[in-house]
Amino acid sequence: MSNLDRAPVPSVCGGRGFVVAEPVRELLSPRQVRLGESTEVRRLLPNLGRRMIGAWAFVDHYGPDDIADEPGMQVPPHPHMGLQTVSWLHEGEVLHRDSTGSLQTIRPKELGLMTSGRAISHSEESPRSHARLLHGAQLWVALPDAHRHTEPRFEHHPELPTVTAPGVSATVILGSLDGTASPGSAYTPIVGADLALARGADVRLPLEPDFEYGVLAMSGEVHVDGVPVLPGSLLYLGCGRAELPLRAESDAGVMLLGGEPFEEELIMWWNFVGRTDEEIRQARENWEHGDRFGVVHGYDGDRLSAPTLPTVPLTPRRNPS
Repeated sequence: MSNLDRAPVPSVCGGRGFVVAEPVRELLSPRQVRLGESTEVRRLLPNLGRRMIGAWAFVDHYGPDDIADEPGMQVPPHPHMGLQTVSWLHEGEVLHRDSTGSLQTIRPKELGLMTSGRAISHSEESPRSHARLLHGAQLWVALPDAHRHTEPRFEHHPELPTVTAPGVSATVILGSLDGTASPGSAYTPIVGADLALARGADVRLPLEPDFEYGVLAMSGEVHVDGVPVLPGSLLYLGCGRAELPLRAESDAGVMLLGGEPFEEELIMWWNFVGRTDEEIRQARENWEHGDRFGVVHGYDGDRLSAPTLPTVPLTPRRNPS
């Protein structure tokens, strides 16, 4: 999924200066962003107060939307570099196309994982004949320096492993949870898991104390470490936790996002993750006037043009201490 903001603000991400080294309960409110004519998303990362959670650098939550009489998601071809995109659905379908030739319909609880590496372009759309409801999340994972120039690729994993306990079932999307690993390619120590909680469930989820974590509420009523988290909100939890208390007041769904704090400082602008101002400006030039990002075939419409870059240089910097 693209960042369709026509005046994107550069986000400085990564570096230990952004990490809270102890357990916290920091509730992040979303910013409303429109994608096309009929899809509005709640953007939770990057956030004014929080840029990353581990290597997770971008989180959008959308739906449930009734698109029975609407075209649904329509995101034209656009470029990416230096990151992975994770497509995750609770309801509906999304048709993915990319410049490597991939064409894949992604359905609920299936992993669509695109590694942009040095350069890729893709589009996402609801199929012409689609389900009534659309509900899901789109997430980006920043690639570390050793892997950010890798060849682009797309993975589709229709079956994923689960971790179960009384009242909860956790689908492991990326990385590993409680010794169970996803088949999706991961380039940093990370976890992404989708938790289905039954009404009345009162559980303690095992965590890695060296990871920082956040919980995205997808549906239902759930208390995370005693904090009520409404659908479309994200609770940042910091580091230093060996377990996480979860209590469901109704049937509920949440996403656990975590990972080892990302050491490198990044610049994220529009749909690019880089390290320097020059990299970002060159990527924009390549998209507008070159062939670096390839061509997405089959999408019925024009590709996106890049927004105008700020006139001042883009530089990474740390949060004030």
